[in-house]
Amino acid sequence: MAGMTVSRPAVPASPEHALAPPTLGHVLEVVQGLWPRELAEPWDAVGPVAGRPEAPVRTVLWALDPVQAVADEAVARGADLVVTHHPLLLRGTSSVAAVGHAAAAKGRLLHTLIEHRIALLAAHTNADAVVGGVSDVLARAVGVTGALSPLTTSAAGTGAEGIGRVGDLPEETDLAAFARAVHAALPATAGGVRVAGDPAQRIRRVAVCGGAGDSLFDAVRASGADVYVTADLRHHPASEARETAASGDGRPALVDVSHWASESLWLEHGARALEAALAERGLGVTTLFSDHRSDPWDFLVGGERADEGSHA
Repeated sequence: MAGMTVSRPAVPASPEHALAPPTLGHVLEVVQGLWPRELAEPWDAVGPVAGRPEAPVRTVLWALDPVQAVADEAVARGADLVVTHHPLLLRGTSSVAAVGHAAAAKGRLLHTLIEHRIALLAAHTNADAVVGGVSDVLARAVGVTGALSPLTTSAAGTGAEGIGRVGDLPEETDLAAFARAVHAALPATAGGVRVAGDPAQRIRRVAVCGGAGDSLFDAVRASGADVYVTADLRHHPASEARETAASGDGRPALVDVSHWASESLWLEHGARALEAALAERGLGVTTLFSDHRSDPWDFLVGGERADEGSHA
């Protein structure tokens, strides 16, 4: 639930201790190679938010969201760098003061990090777009084993990069069983997994988009997907998608999951990629994962099936 902590196993650090610590500048060079800024969406705000390039980075804390609890955790656990998926300053602000304005919470967070000499950087839609990125990890988690293709391709990429992924399950299943598998594969959240479609509908081809994905319905339909797994589906886009499906062959069914859950699985993959790329340079860090669950919802009331009652 939001704000609760969960225990995570300690990451063995012995191999990295034989390697020299990088500077933040080294880390930024490696991050650019792993998740190029050019692959980020034009509206995005990726890269470093705080930190000096010459500062040593011995310990990296990974988290999905840059929230105060994560900043406090970074201080308590001795991190030199916090890497988040979501950017802190995605929406503009004219001040980072810790009081007196609408973005004061962001100001407090930045003050906490800077006062303790902790750097902050974000890998967001650039980490979504790369091969092996957020949606690749989600697709594998929900059972896709075959080749993956992007739903939309990045203009700055080679054709393999882009937002969302589509691929096939090893064998056909029904929507109800698939939805249960999705629920089992993702971290538990208050909102659970919402499903639109006939429970008996046959499922083989799966489209996914980690995070908010209701802008991709045209691409999902073009991909021939039987089901679309994503997060933050709003009423009107989802309703229109259902109407379009009903006028055809009923595809795609919709599986709406927690934004946090759909992306959090990538953190470990991102951390391992960074470790490996640093090791190629003779550099190493100790990796930590945040214990803070930043899914914003605490509990769910109700949750009836749609045919058990309705309200306008």
